[in-house]
Amino acid sequence: MTAELPRGLHGQVVNELGARIMSGRLLPGATLDRAALEAEFGVSRTVLRESLKVLTAKGLVAARQKRGTYVTDPARWNTLDADVLRWRLSQQPTHALLDQLTEIRLIIEPGLAALAARRRDDIDLATMEAALTAMEQNLDEPSLAVEHDVVLHRAVLRATHNDLATSLDTVIDQGIRQSYRLADDNGPEEGPLPPRRRLLDAIRDRDPALAERVMQELIRTGHGVAVAHRHSAHADAARSG
Repeated sequence: MTAELPRGLHGQVVNELGARIMSGRLLPGATLDRAALEAEFGVSRTVLRESLKVLTAKGLVAARQKRGTYVTDPARWNTLDADVLRWRLSQQPTHALLDQLTEIRLIIEPGLAALAARRRDDIDLATMEAALTAMEQNLDEPSLAVEHDVVLHRAVLRATHNDLATSLDTVIDQGIRQSYRLADDNGPEEGPLPPRRRLLDAIRDRDPALAERVMQELIRTGHGVAVAHRHSAHADAARSG
């Protein structure tokens, strides 16, 4: 699911229009004025056309004869596309969306951890070990620790040696990042290393059942930290109100 936006003006136009759609500045059904957009962004007709092709591929816009290009209904959006998910989260970092990401992760990630335990090789183990070591060395820098946690989870996906599994990295990456973000950017939950070490050990020992169980615990714990912060914030607001 990972993807990179086009560079230069092309990418800027795609990014801005995508963000506007996700934020509601461009509502479903709204017709895009191509001439106005060309003037606003200072781009040629060709650049705008190519930008709209990218958004069309993501399901955000469509073109119809006589009507022109318009914003599609959200049901048509490719919500698992890397850019669409990023735009949505940047515009609406809601706990409800995090809950949905967590539900998806709980369905797919524990099973993938079990598959990784069956198929991992020495390179996979070395990658996981390096990520865990780097995470340990950066616990006092939450933003860095989170990045290494993401690398660890990606390594588990790659250890399945299943191309379709590795394509799910966007959902998992964003689920991890948003858990920490909505937990007030505190980095991994208290005592993050032991459960991750148990996960690595289970995969190293080729113990699918244990790997599946530990991954499920990791996801639930990370989500629980964000939920606890949500309840604390609500309580603080009630007291101050």
